[in-house]
Amino acid sequence: MISAARTPLTVDLGGYRVAISAGANGIGKVIADSFAACGASVFVSDIDEAALASCGHPGVKADMGLPEDCEAFVDFAVKHLGGLDVLVNNAGIAGPTAPVEEVTPEELDATLRIDLAAMFHCSRRAIPALRANGGGAVINMSSAAGRFGFAHRAPYAAAKWGVVGFTKTLAIELGRDGVRVNAILPGPVDGPRIRAVIKAKALSEGISENEMTDRTVGTTSLKCFVSQQDIANMALYLASPFGATVSGQAIGVDADMQAMM
Repeated sequence: MISAARTPLTVDLGGYRVAISAGANGIGKVIADSFAACGASVFVSDIDEAALASCGHPGVKADMGLPEDCEAFVDFAVKHLGGLDVLVNNAGIAGPTAPVEEVTPEELDATLRIDLAAMFHCSRRAIPALRANGGGAVINMSSAAGRFGFAHRAPYAAAKWGVVGFTKTLAIELGRDGVRVNAILPGPVDGPRIRAVIKAKALSEGISENEMTDRTVGTTSLKCFVSQQDIANMALYLASPFGATVSGQAIGVDADMQAMM
């Protein structure tokens, strides 16, 4: 089995105010749609103006590689929503696919800025609003690459390991304020992004895309890709009362992945 349709989680989140970075496309949009379907008020950022205009959620254009854009996004969200209950740090890029010695300093810097530093800047800006609210949740998007080595993807893996460390540290700092902080570690999520990664990995290793796809799925016990809805469902759980005592965790949603290809 390569992939399967998933059912959206149903939970009452009426009154929740949720900010989602990169929420107009891909996984971010599914997360935004899922929160809205559960009654939450949603505000998103995205660098893609066309996607932002058509996503169906209020939001602002922001480049998560720029600290000032990260801060402006949170400020706009808090103002529009009238406060903040949940921050989903979803923005990220794949980064280069190459051996370490072929990765340029510019590629490394861009990957770390968007995949790691942006979470710091957004969270830092959101903390006063979460404290003023008396608690809430921060959900950081890491990756299965945040617990495995990932050949030819060093900048991405370094950033995603960093997300886990940041998550656990922030959970300790904010626990007394009633703010729960967790990381989601997706496995191979079916969609254009994983297909692009598979294509690049296949090219770098001199094998076919079909072979790389089989190898990727073969690393999971369930022998399947993860769906975008699977990731959204975990975000809903972590933000909801069902996750009231879950904090500081790096939670794999990866079909029991055993290694990175």
